[in-house]
Amino acid sequence: MADDLEKTEEPTPKKIEDARKEGNVPKSMDASGFVTLLVAVITVAALFSWIMDRLENLYRYYTHFFGVEITPSLLIDIASYTIYQLLIMVLPLALPVAVAGLVAGWMQFGFLFTTKPLTPDLKKIDPLKGAKNLFSMKKLVEGAKITIKVAAVFIVAFSVFIGFIEELVSIARADLMQQMAWLGDRALVIAAVMLVLLMVLALIDILFVRYNYFKGLRMSKQEIKDEMKQLEGNPEIKAKIRQIQMEMARKRMLAEVPNADVVITNPTHFAVALRYKEGESAAPKVVAKGADLIALKIKEIARESGVQIVENPPLARELYKNVDIDKEVPEQFYHAVAEVLAFVYKSKRGL
Repeated sequence: MADDLEKTEEPTPKKIEDARKEGNVPKSMDASGFVTLLVAVITVAALFSWIMDRLENLYRYYTHFFGVEITPSLLIDIASYTIYQLLIMVLPLALPVAVAGLVAGWMQFGFLFTTKPLTPDLKKIDPLKGAKNLFSMKKLVEGAKITIKVAAVFIVAFSVFIGFIEELVSIARADLMQQMAWLGDRALVIAAVMLVLLMVLALIDILFVRYNYFKGLRMSKQEIKDEMKQLEGNPEIKAKIRQIQMEMARKRMLAEVPNADVVITNPTHFAVALRYKEGESAAPKVVAKGADLIALKIKEIARESGVQIVENPPLARELYKNVDIDKEVPEQFYHAVAEVLAFVYKSKRGL
């Protein structure tokens, strides 16, 4: 019983799909951060010259106002122009980064749209539960991860930046545009180093997140049994449904007995009702058949309906075993069945 309650089994596809519908997917923030930063660095590198030209134009625009009295209206014009120029520079960077964020999520768990996480849930604002989650092992692990990542990024970035210290003396004497160019080049170097570091951290985080995700979805043996019952249906209910279906089929079959031309018996164990209508089928058709109690019922209905009963044990056994209901008699039984029908038709004419 204890084994059934322990969550030792891997999650089923249905369990994973239900979690997706709830918005619960394995998402690594480090992987998303790496992809977005990668796209940002590539975009900045591609547009760097263009951005520098915009900044230079903005610098020249400001220099036009040296010695000019700044009035409120002029200040508004300067602010409007500055915002416009910044938007022109920022939008080409922001759009690819935004798309990269969406692609990063799609790469990890595919396309998913759900409003379930936005549904109000009073349990989420439960102070006791919040305090418990705040000091849980999960939060402790997350805190440790963040600390390690921040420390690693700081150490690597600082180590790279130290190498640029000696260049600061000479670059301080350069003009603004040269300083901006130097700063851009060094920023790209630092970004490239950070990308390598973040890629390593992202790979580790993906493995860690996916492990914890599937571990959290593990199921007990009893949960798997209950799910199988839901998918396949309760065996008792299925048996009841089959019983009802068989009963309905039996009633429909027995209702066809009065329309039969003959009932062939063996005489006690099997009974097969045949009907042949010229133009309706190429050969006689089995409209009802049964063994033991069903056979007795078929013969009873046949007697009540005036359908002739013919005893032919070998033929009754073969027809019962080899021909399904509503199927025509196979060719190998044509001769034997024809003799029975001829006898029946002759008996009816004699009456």
